[in-house]
Amino acid sequence: MDVQKIMTTNVSCVRSGDTLSTAARVMWDCDCGSVPVVDPASDEVVGIVTDRDICIATWSHDQQPSSISVSEAMSSDVVTCLATDSIASVESLMRSKQVRRVPVVDRHRRLVGIVSLGDIAIAAHRDAGIDTAPSRDVAAVLARVSARRSDGASVLTPRH
Repeated sequence: MDVQKIMTTNVSCVRSGDTLSTAARVMWDCDCGSVPVVDPASDEVVGIVTDRDICIATWSHDQQPSSISVSEAMSSDVVTCLATDSIASVESLMRSKQVRRVPVVDRHRRLVGIVSLGDIAIAAHRDAGIDTAPSRDVAAVLARVSARRSDGASVLTPRH
């Protein structure tokens, strides 16, 4: 199955020059925890910013989110996929890069959707039942994505 069958196509985004306040407003309005970042001139996806990025940037800069640009807080090493990519290839990408969401782009790197680990889990449950290989694959992806960083960096992980 291709990504285009399960991706969200009505995706909001922010521009790299927008403020973190703008990004936070988009996340609030769309009830999501991250938004793709596009270049204002080309509309190419150049990053992704998460609610965590906003919190860390405002704390580390000791500034209001309205005074920090998205480009200062976003992850610019964003991983993307094409709508025609297989779900298995996106699962593998999520697992190896430890990401929960992947912007879907066209051949010009313009945003056409986003696919999340949740989208894959829902599709696996709906299409194959709960105790199947795809469901186990989703569980493996979630476990890898959620693993503590192995680069020696100190990571504060909330315990729930």
